[in-house]
Amino acid sequence: QVQLVESGGGLVQPGGSLRLSCTASGNIYIINAMDWYRQAPGKQRELVAAITSGGSTNYADSVKGRFTISRDSAKNTVYLQMNSLKPEDTAVYYCNARGRYWRNRRLFDFDSWGQGTQVTVSS
Repeated sequence: QVQLVESGGGLVQPGGSLRLSCTASGNIYIINAMDWYRQAPGKQRELVAAITSGGSTNYADSVKGRFTISRDSAKNTVYLQMNSLKPEDTAVYYCNARGRYWRNRRLFDFDSWGQGTQVTVSS
């Protein structure tokens, strides 16, 4: 199994910045993609940013130019740098990772989620 642990959430004023981190652990063979999602109260979970093993990135229109996703493959970690935060960015942010892991000398696919970290943007 592969576990994801997020950190870095908190309370920040409008216009401020936060950096989220998500680290994967377990008998990982390869991580093909790592994404950040968010879910605000009463709304569906939405994709915020994604990054592939090759470094290709994709962003929701609402965060383009403000958020930057990056990854450290050696540490199995993905980051989300969030600048110029707005109240509408308030949500629980979740990390998702997909790839393959070892179990009993065989490879299996995984699609894992973190527990979520709260980001609140308010004055």
